[in-house]
Amino acid sequence: MKDYSGRRDFVKTSGLTAGLTILKPHLARGAQANSALSVGVIGVGNRGSYVSGIFAKNEFARIGAICDIYDDQLAAAQKIFSGARTFKNIQDLLASDVDAVYIATPIYLHPEHFELAVQARKHIFMEKAAAVDAAGCRRVIEAAKKADPTKRISVDFQQRYGREYNKAYQIVRSGQLGAIKMVRASWLSGGLPLRKGHAAGEEKVRNWLYYREHSGDIIVEQNCHNFDVVNWFMGTHPVKASGYGGRQVRTDIGNILDNLAVTFQFAGGVVLSYSATQFSTTNFQDVSETFICEKGSINTSRRGYKLYNKTQRGAPPEEVATGYDITKDAVDAFVDGARTGKLENAAFSAAESTLTAIMGREAIYSGKEMTWDQVTRM
Repeated sequence: MKDYSGRRDFVKTSGLTAGLTILKPHLARGAQANSALSVGVIGVGNRGSYVSGIFAKNEFARIGAICDIYDDQLAAAQKIFSGARTFKNIQDLLASDVDAVYIATPIYLHPEHFELAVQARKHIFMEKAAAVDAAGCRRVIEAAKKADPTKRISVDFQQRYGREYNKAYQIVRSGQLGAIKMVRASWLSGGLPLRKGHAAGEEKVRNWLYYREHSGDIIVEQNCHNFDVVNWFMGTHPVKASGYGGRQVRTDIGNILDNLAVTFQFAGGVVLSYSATQFSTTNFQDVSETFICEKGSINTSRRGYKLYNKTQRGAPPEEVATGYDITKDAVDAFVDGARTGKLENAAFSAAESTLTAIMGREAIYSGKEMTWDQVTRM
């Protein structure tokens, strides 16, 4: 794999274009601007059913088909999305006349399922992360290069679409706070949903979150959200990482970490200090990013942002709250874009953020400093 030593090289090599591509509605084939977008859902487990419900609430979208390998999940989804056609095989769904697909399968299947959806020339909304390893990220990138340019490809990194996140991004990128000089981010929170009552042979798929070979570990499956925000605000990815992690509380299932700390460094010397847990048993949590700049700081989260730009000691921050799940913003942007020709191909930035998480993971696993060049060549 080529040396992605900076975002410009990554963008150039991967084929990423900046911003949205605007097409006339009649050119966005399969989704006329005056009709509802028909969406096929691939994977109707917990997350798949939840986000599909958000799609169903959008007046310009409808769930036209559902697909899953498990009968119980299909039956449960049929009760929610009555009238949707059901499939047990992804290729049968992709051969149908749905305009778009929502891929909500375990992460280890994302490269294959994304590739098939690209080949079927559908609009694509895929869950994060891009893949569980560098090879999978390369596969996603190569498929994205071949995508129909009249189709929208979005990935469920919700922060990029959240209203307050975008306001915070504009504040930082405007320069009013000066240059970013250090970043702190964390995902300190509780555990994951645990499924029970299934056959032993289904364990690693039913509870895929708990197995690193299927989820990429918590740093890829969950913490990639933070890294995507940091890469977005920084305009690039870090170039090296070192870190530690372990299993302090969750020792009864799976093989993923339940706590970790990683230090990343960007090419210009900016440091990202990162920490994560999955065993908080109380209401404490800190899932956020803090950008410490020359003339102030800003803390971002799904709850809104806090702007610290007053010079007097102890001055309260300016707070702007978000009172809803910003996944709605991501879904609504996708539906609107697919219908009206406001297109994007977010697979490239998603792969970049996933590779950032993989770099941190490999630093933890190896106990050694890991560089971007090493990870992208794995």
